[in-house]
Amino acid sequence: MIKHQLMDDLKVSMKAGDKVRTGCLRMLRSRVLEREVALRPKKGADYELEDEEALQVISTYAKQRKDSIESYRKGGREDLAVKEEAELKIIEEYLPAPMSADELGPIVEEVIAECGATSPKEMGQVMKLVMARVGGSADGKAVSQMVRQKLGG
Repeated sequence: MIKHQLMDDLKVSMKAGDKVRTGCLRMLRSRVLEREVALRPKKGADYELEDEEALQVISTYAKQRKDSIESYRKGGREDLAVKEEAELKIIEEYLPAPMSADELGPIVEEVIAECGATSPKEMGQVMKLVMARVGGSADGKAVSQMVRQKLGG
């Protein structure tokens, strides 16, 4: 499980004295545990996140880091952007490799054909179905651009 892998990697980084990695893994583990605790009232007191749910948490955290990097660069804080990039690389180690456009294209076309979408007005419906299929393997912005392009928007 990803949750257990995070804990094992945290122990290794602490022993190695890697402060950046240790801090990042602590925060990542904290986010996963927060989500787990939030779901316990619905799913039971001893509920543990499935890997797919943990990947969603990690993916969201990575997206927040990307947004922070962009904001820091716009604000002229290159030092903070570099720090965030280093932590983002650590976070991305736990995410599946992103899908290429060649892999994503057929999935988008298949979903469009299945739901009969013909205009950009139906983009939300297509996006929802595509994201459900690709999970954390594709960036939402990349999917959005491809869906918009295929629907002629």
